[in-house]
Amino acid sequence: MAIGKLLVANRGEIAVRVFRTCRELGIGTVAVVAPDDAGALHARSADETVAISGYLHFEEHVRAALETGADAIHPGYGFLAESPEFAGAVEAAGLLFVGPTPESLRRGGDKLAAKEIARSVGVPVVEEGEPGEIGFPLVIKAAAGGGGRGMRVVRDPAELDEALAAARREAEAAFGDDRVFCERYVDRPRHVEIQLLGDGAGSVVSLGERECSIQRRHQKVLEESPSVALDADLRRRMSEAAVAFGQAIGYRSAGTAEFMLDGRDFWFLELNGRIQVEHPVTELVTGVDLVAEQLAIAAGGQVTACYLAGGHAVEVRLYAEDPVSFLPQAGRVERLRLPDGVRVDAGVEEGDEVGIAYDPMIAKLIAHGETRDEALDTLAAALAETAVEGVTTNLPFLRWLVRHPALRAGETTTAFLVEHPPLSPLPARSPGRPWRGAFRLNLPSPPPTPPPDIEAAQRQHGAVGVESTVTAPMPGTVIRVLVADGDAVTARQPLLVLEAMKMETPLVSPYEAVVRRVHVSEGDRVAGGTVLVELEE
Repeated sequence: MAIGKLLVANRGEIAVRVFRTCRELGIGTVAVVAPDDAGALHARSADETVAISGYLHFEEHVRAALETGADAIHPGYGFLAESPEFAGAVEAAGLLFVGPTPESLRRGGDKLAAKEIARSVGVPVVEEGEPGEIGFPLVIKAAAGGGGRGMRVVRDPAELDEALAAARREAEAAFGDDRVFCERYVDRPRHVEIQLLGDGAGSVVSLGERECSIQRRHQKVLEESPSVALDADLRRRMSEAAVAFGQAIGYRSAGTAEFMLDGRDFWFLELNGRIQVEHPVTELVTGVDLVAEQLAIAAGGQVTACYLAGGHAVEVRLYAEDPVSFLPQAGRVERLRLPDGVRVDAGVEEGDEVGIAYDPMIAKLIAHGETRDEALDTLAAALAETAVEGVTTNLPFLRWLVRHPALRAGETTTAFLVEHPPLSPLPARSPGRPWRGAFRLNLPSPPPTPPPDIEAAQRQHGAVGVESTVTAPMPGTVIRVLVADGDAVTARQPLLVLEAMKMETPLVSPYEAVVRRVHVSEGDRVAGGTVLVELEE
């Protein structure tokens, strides 16, 4: 069945990106817009626009598709992209779902079920279980989704109950499913993922890997392909593991198998049954338009194992967020200059508003070169050309990051931003000197250090209250108030919890004090800089 008109059940840059391929293929496009998202770029980029009550209401997307005569629905990423119920509702309405089958989403999308399937086909996985069984540190994860939502690292048993409650709230808000599980925490791994394409008829192929180790708040900020950590043998082993998992669930469409890598050992984390935010780096090194492949597969096409590989690609995500604490920001983009010479996938234009209800991504910048150094140099030049005014962004951080010697040397793990605090001075390097510090073969190995704590790093860099007041570090909604007037509090004791973009941020007391006054109640929406709690020593 050929696709003549496509509805994208999403917003922002991914909707705009899907529309771009549709225009190239001569496919009509339909955008959906929630009440608080009117006038957004994706709505201005489609042939038709339909108002819906919310992006998480799957019946609204189906209604909009039927009303406009669309043949198919593309879910994008996030929201309902990995919902088997949504995929089933689309197919029940006689429409094509541009993604996996409902059954493969059920089998691969539930992280606990996916682990059992991986074990059954010989793919190594990280041990999960009850906290008392796996010990500390551990990580709590949402069973029904990813993207950092519902994820908490717990190092102290005393923190477990609150972390579980917060993870369940985030998971419910992001995925409509509050199930979480605990998993052994692996210190300082690399995060490497394999891009898959499957046709649902038994053919699953790998399009190579992406290195996605540099992360903040358990979300990626820089991705590249290929990974400097993989040689031909390790690449083959990880690709075979990813393909085996995809074949085990009869995978269809584009998807990603995510792995942790430590030396030459790797463990399967999860399958992302959707297109990824970082898919452009794979497109640039393979020459494959993954959205076009998704559309062809949904219409009954097959995949082959043939693709051209070449060069190196690097992507960074330009966000409306504080460049040190990484807390989201909001405001109107008064001026926006995006660079030439690199691929830019933007979700807003000059004059648009970045609100608190959705992911604050402004654009993705993706550079390609014959070598890794060339790609990074091109990206650095593009970031120097970029300008954003009217809203705080992470642009200074991105410029710092692509120049960092440790990144340039390929020394990236998920602890990168703790070991190299954002915007900290770059270490000096002597020209032509391969070693950046003292080096002796007969020195003993350094003692183990505790695992990184990105939230502690945020507090260290001023993400929470200062002096005698605790203020909102970003616009958001107060979802929990944990203290009352007159309460005595200890240093780093949580005072309240602020939610923005479906992520929770606990705000803590900077020192031992007495609560003089609480200025907000649960449910209040506050602007960045609002005084929330007054303290006195």
